[in-house]
Amino acid sequence: MTTLDCRGMLCPLPVIKLAQAFPELAVGETIAVLADDPAAATDIPAWCRMRAQELVSADDGRYVVRKLS
Repeated sequence: MTTLDCRGMLCPLPVIKLAQAFPELAVGETIAVLADDPAAATDIPAWCRMRAQELVSADDGRYVVRKLS
């Protein structure tokens, strides 16, 4: 699993970093995003919905996303 450390970055940087890293992932692979910006709790799930990707978990500033396509 790839991990992106976006702690200390403000919105929208964690989502931008996620979007930039996503093309490198294989379908089925997961990526963990570490983000302490409160907006990430809304932004990352919204990005997953808009991109039709799976939000596997969102716990205490750690968001795991699975690439579905």
